[in-house]
Amino acid sequence: MMLMMMVTRSLQLFVSLVCSLTIITIECAKVTQSPNIYNVTKTIVHSAVSKGAVCLDGSPPAYYFVPGFGEGVGNWIVQLSGGAWCKNVTDCQDRSNTDKGSSKHMGPIPFQGIHSKNQTANPDFYNWNKVIIAYCDGGSFTGDVEYVDPATNLHFRGARIFTTVMDELLAKGLKNAKNESAKTLPKSCTSKMKPELCLFAENIQQDIKTPIFILMSAFDNVETQYTLEGSNIYECIDHGTCTTSQNNTLKEMRSDFLNALPKGTNPKHRGVFIDVVHHHTSIIRRWTPEIAIVVHNVSAPKAFADWYFDRNYTYLIDERDLPLPNLIPNVTYSS
Repeated sequence: MMLMMMVTRSLQLFVSLVCSLTIITIECAKVTQSPNIYNVTKTIVHSAVSKGAVCLDGSPPAYYFVPGFGEGVGNWIVQLSGGAWCKNVTDCQDRSNTDKGSSKHMGPIPFQGIHSKNQTANPDFYNWNKVIIAYCDGGSFTGDVEYVDPATNLHFRGARIFTTVMDELLAKGLKNAKNESAKTLPKSCTSKMKPELCLFAENIQQDIKTPIFILMSAFDNVETQYTLEGSNIYECIDHGTCTTSQNNTLKEMRSDFLNALPKGTNPKHRGVFIDVVHHHTSIIRRWTPEIAIVVHNVSAPKAFADWYFDRNYTYLIDERDLPLPNLIPNVTYSS
């Protein structure tokens, strides 16, 4: 799972922000590979350690930052990296030795798609400030456990990481933020169900006042792998050889997903773009015009940009009940 925040001068946020200041050091400059895809190196927040805002292994958190330019200098895209949760102590210990649990193992990452600096490939957001906050806490930026078991040395401090990194971003240009981040889940949700269930989007989205745009495949390839565990789901979808049982399971998965979506009564408040391509995170790999996914003759980038800039409010769902293979043609952009 990956969470995006889009921040303009109007401060229309997908997640609220907190205001403060943190001192950081930048390890090295980015290495440009091409106008459309380029590597960015990590920025380590060393001062976070004194606040206990650390990765699973106790190392300081990190993020990846590319400054905006031109008319986009005051606008921001902030991405919270995904990577699922660690399931138990052993799983978390294993993760602490990877880039999903330690900043020591984080290398440069490619920026592309909605993060592209190429105006042709990314016309609406090419010149914005772009940030990817590295995920290294094992619990989707939610943990705030003070105690550290000396036997494992595992730190569950995701909420502190989020706050500390956002503090630094505010100091870099988000200092006009008006909203403060909630330290707890909304009581309007926890009063109706167990608090842990309020971590899931289908349960909490109705309690979020900020406008949200939901862009996802009804057959997200991470979800299909978990739903049809043990099956070679890629092969059967790519070659059209899924069994009747597999197809019925896929149809049921799609139905459950659509039932969890907000209703289409107010697309300005809850925009939706749901396709049926077997993919994950299309804003990165399927964002450029020539390869963007289309629903009802509207591409995902256009649907989102029109919604975000108040040009048109969309609630688009592909009615097909089985997935399409994720076939991506090669496209080259000149500088």
